[in-house]
Amino acid sequence: MPRLEEIHANLVDRLEEAKQQGRLGEVTAIETTLAAAAQKIEAMRTARSATIHLGMPDIRLATARAGIGWCRDRNRSRCLTVVG
Repeated sequence: MPRLEEIHANLVDRLEEAKQQGRLGEVTAIETTLAAAAQKIEAMRTARSATIHLGMPDIRLATARAGIGWCRDRNRSRCLTVVG
């Protein structure tokens, strides 16, 4: 993000220079680019501060997708069965 802030600062300098020299077309172009850079900086700050809760994985769903079934039999050799 420091690079983007550096670009933004450079655009501000270029904008002032273009205004002083009366280059209206360049002023408009720089203002558009400046707005896009400011929007990108804000989006990056928001994304950086956002926390995403992923939750705990549910083993029952994972085994169901894999086609593995579990039983409650005490004999371990018969507890794991492959379905399908």
